Amino acid sequence: MGIKVLVTNRKASHDYELMDRLEAGISLVGTEVKALRAGKANLTDGWVDVEQGEAILRDISIGHYSHGNQMNHQETRPRKLLLKKREIKKLQQKINEKGLTVIPIKLYFKEQFIKVEIALAKGKKLHDKRESEKTRDANREIHRAIRRKN
Repeated sequence: MGIKVLVTNRKASHDYELMDRLEAGISLVGTEVKALRAGKANLTDGWVDVEQGEAILRDISIGHYSHGNQMNHQETRPRKLLLKKREIKKLQQKINEKGLTVIPIKLYFKEQFIKVEIALAKGKKLHDKRESEKTRDANREIHRAIRRKN
């Protein structure tokens, strides 16, 4: 079957230096799944919090399902991530030890399950953002010159 990407956090690689990536399941209700199928999600402000041995995804927005009734879900409710205990413990140690944060990168269907890719991230300073833009622009120019030559 494969992977069908529903939504990506394009701002993440610009604002953060991404390190370790991890795939996690996510606990959703029925109308959230249907809204995700319709593409109504935003990961931009999302982050992962580890509390009481559970990983919780906060501040992501999943829009309301259009055909939902009064039982429709809240848009920005905290959602539990389905990870193994040792993975949660490892995330907790890295967050406390190095001052890192965990952010969602993308939401996707993997077979019939919805998965979220999360990454340990360190915030970039302004000069780091400028440097990464310069290298990206230089690489783009190199590729254009190669294409023109061919």
